[in-house]
Amino acid sequence: MSEQPKNAIIVGAGLVGSLWAVYLSKAGYKVRIYESRRDLRKTDISAGKSINLALSVRGWKAFKNVGVEKEVEKIAIPMYGRTMHDTEGNLTYQPYGKEGEAIYSVSRAGINCTMMDIAEKYGDAEIFYNEQCIDADLDKGIVHLKNRETGVESTVEADLVFGCDGAFSSVRYNAMQKTNLFNFSQQFIEDGYKEILLPANPDGSYKLDINTLHIWPRGRFMLIALPNEDGSFTCTLFMPHKGEQSFEHLKTEEEVDKFFKEVFPDFDALMPEVEDYWDQHPLSSLCIMRCYPWTIGKFALLGDSAHATVPFYGQGMNSGFEDCTVMWELMQQHRDPNVPCSEDWPTIFEKYQQQRKPDGDAIQDLSLHNYYVMRDYVADPEFLLQKKFEGRVSQLYPERYIPLYSQVSFSHIRYSEALRKGMEQDKRVKELMKEHDFTKRFEDGTIDELIHEVIDHLIVE
Repeated sequence: MSEQPKNAIIVGAGLVGSLWAVYLSKAGYKVRIYESRRDLRKTDISAGKSINLALSVRGWKAFKNVGVEKEVEKIAIPMYGRTMHDTEGNLTYQPYGKEGEAIYSVSRAGINCTMMDIAEKYGDAEIFYNEQCIDADLDKGIVHLKNRETGVESTVEADLVFGCDGAFSSVRYNAMQKTNLFNFSQQFIEDGYKEILLPANPDGSYKLDINTLHIWPRGRFMLIALPNEDGSFTCTLFMPHKGEQSFEHLKTEEEVDKFFKEVFPDFDALMPEVEDYWDQHPLSSLCIMRCYPWTIGKFALLGDSAHATVPFYGQGMNSGFEDCTVMWELMQQHRDPNVPCSEDWPTIFEKYQQQRKPDGDAIQDLSLHNYYVMRDYVADPEFLLQKKFEGRVSQLYPERYIPLYSQVSFSHIRYSEALRKGMEQDKRVKELMKEHDFTKRFEDGTIDELIHEVIDHLIVE
């Protein structure tokens, strides 16, 4: 048997790359990380620099596997549900799951810096900055780099290389996409996003309820707000790039001011000078990336480089962290427990991509589905009634009936399985709503009786 690999290279010091370094170090590998950007910890980045991320149980499991969850808990803010804001300023609250279940708001910059600290502290990884991957030899484990500041080119080599460099992965673009039989697609959706930082009150307190995700649904577009540690909220407006109600009609300060006063009056009251901050962040696009295979030779893709999605289920980061969990579990299954770095990587790589590809596709489909839910339905009375009914079913039969959102955000059910079951559950509940008056049943206290009668029909195996 040839000597087993002992060195690993990770391209990308983002969220997944930094965490994966800890896993590899725990298994006995010496890890080097090459990052194309500057060290974010030495850069002044505001809390509203990019869309806040929502951390849920899949991400926490990945942290707990290697004992770093306490580091992340320091910067995570629990959100127990959604608060919808209508045009009159009225609020409607919808819990995400059972009592006490929450997703956690983390700023992208904040958690990225924390993850780099974790990679160095717990993964004993060395991070090299400003190093852009410009080519690679997939079979030999060679990465060709160019320093973005000096222009100097170099070559590094390892027994294993992991591309964790995001949606526009250089590893994928410069190497994998040039290979035979490699499938790749990118789909830009017609909506873009613009960020606005809602500052804290003068005394540092929050202007909105901190432990909820705020949504202003307006049919074809929406505004959301997630809390930051410093009392501010990162707010994001999602709407079409072009059309009657779109970003192309929000060019001047007057247009922005008029738009917010008419469409988001309660938000405008919190931030009447919103037009002054409109150009602080660029208008950005949203894209889904699909590819296969995810592994070639000594290289493997993890996270967004393999399955970038849109942010409407809050699972982009969590699915990337779950890649680490799955790869780690496969490492335990295909190794000699008495010999460090004895993993059977060809088998691990093949099983990893076969298992995770359907789930990567599923979370992309789910993310698009949840965009329509958040944008069009969260303020709809019929939708809220359906969610109320599903919540009651789950309370009465917690082991048998799990709503789709809970399957995705509060369980470890495979995304592909959650998608299949969730869509069928939704169909069956809608059928019942046509046959029975749910509102009357809730009012007269007979909803539980109905649930007991139909529970077998609602369960999807």
